[in-house]
Amino acid sequence: MPVPERVVTAAPPAARSARMTIAVLGATGMVGSRVIAESVARGHRVLALSRKPGGGDPNVTPVAVDVGDPEAVHEALAGTTAPGTAAAGVTATGTTATGTAAAGVTATGTTAPGTAAAGVTATGTTATAAPATGTTPPRPADAVILSVRTFPADREFLVGATRTVLDAAARLGVRVLVIGGAGALRSPGDPDLLVADNRAYVPDEYRAVALAGTAQLRTCEAHADADWVYLSPPAELEPGERTGRYRRGTDTLLTASDDGRSWISAEDLAVAVVDEVENPGTERHITVVHRPST
Repeated sequence: MPVPERVVTAAPPAARSARMTIAVLGATGMVGSRVIAESVARGHRVLALSRKPGGGDPNVTPVAVDVGDPEAVHEALAGTTAPGTAAAGVTATGTTATGTAAAGVTATGTTAPGTAAAGVTATGTTATAAPATGTTPPRPADAVILSVRTFPADREFLVGATRTVLDAAARLGVRVLVIGGAGALRSPGDPDLLVADNRAYVPDEYRAVALAGTAQLRTCEAHADADWVYLSPPAELEPGERTGRYRRGTDTLLTASDDGRSWISAEDLAVAVVDEVENPGTERHITVVHRPST
């Protein structure tokens, strides 16, 4: 039986959970960077895992990691990789963009219908980051957030990266929150029609990316040992205002009550992500949408 959607407002600092170490893969993308900012603002430590992680905040430990290397990912999540160094060659580069969640794409300076989450595409470049000054020593992750997308669609990379992270997290006994795509959701009013197959939300040029996100969810569902939750953004996702308010549902696309759009700001998506990490629910597949102030 579907779990009723609910209205959420970010809790005040005093009501939040104890300080955690949160690993974010895809740390420099549109969503990943905002998840880091939200986590740090709430007093958490962050392991920022990406091809070229930045430093500067004492509560953020940057680590360059090849998400396709199982041992490198395990070392990074276990907190055994030195800050600012590469656990292995990094083979992902990201195009950040505003746009749509259904496709899960990000492309700088453009607004496209249907993407969500930070985009990452394989390149074969090996990169190392200079050791960051003033960062805290690495600590084992208490939770893992996977925020990578590919555009053009690279289903093999996305599924492989997801499986690698789930495997490493299962070995360490930590929960994974996968920021996926809206394509894996059911269409409003037609539960048998996935959003990935619904042209009202996903234009033809983004369908392959949306289907890759659906394959990513199936990868999670097939992993018997991992503790995971898959968060699908609404159909539109772009930088905007942090209000701390949103509506939360399960596996069906939500629309905003004020204008009927299926959208949320990247800032409020980050609020929802950290809320879920701090206070995990029981549902495996969830979604959120913008909630107006009145």
